[in-house]
Amino acid sequence: MGRVTGIGGVFVKVKDPASTRSWYEKHLGLTTDDYGTNFEWRHAADPDQKGFTLWSPFNENSEYFDDNLMINFRVEDMDGLLEQLKADGIEIVSEIQNEEYGRFVHIIDGDGRKVELWEPVDDKYDAMIGDARTS
Repeated sequence: MGRVTGIGGVFVKVKDPASTRSWYEKHLGLTTDDYGTNFEWRHAADPDQKGFTLWSPFNENSEYFDDNLMINFRVEDMDGLLEQLKADGIEIVSEIQNEEYGRFVHIIDGDGRKVELWEPVDDKYDAMIGDARTS
């Protein structure tokens, strides 16, 4: 069965994303790009395999998520997890979006917040982000 394996990202709404990224780079040492920064880590069961967690400020007017904060969870077996969520009556509010670096879908949690689920393809994501990572 599908399940969450970790946090894939933390997204926050801010007035000026570029200024926010710059502040975090200057004062906290984050290496940022237009999306924020990626924290690289290793899988416990397979230390040769990389994983990533993204921190990303969005414009306060973004409609990508409703609240001021959205969590992206890394999952394995997206299809199996979605089957179980549907059976449990969980609202799925988007179609699965397929990207080279993974699959995405949005659900509504028990408190009415939009949550993003990501089934990553870490090697493709690693190649895509280049140097935009804080280790």
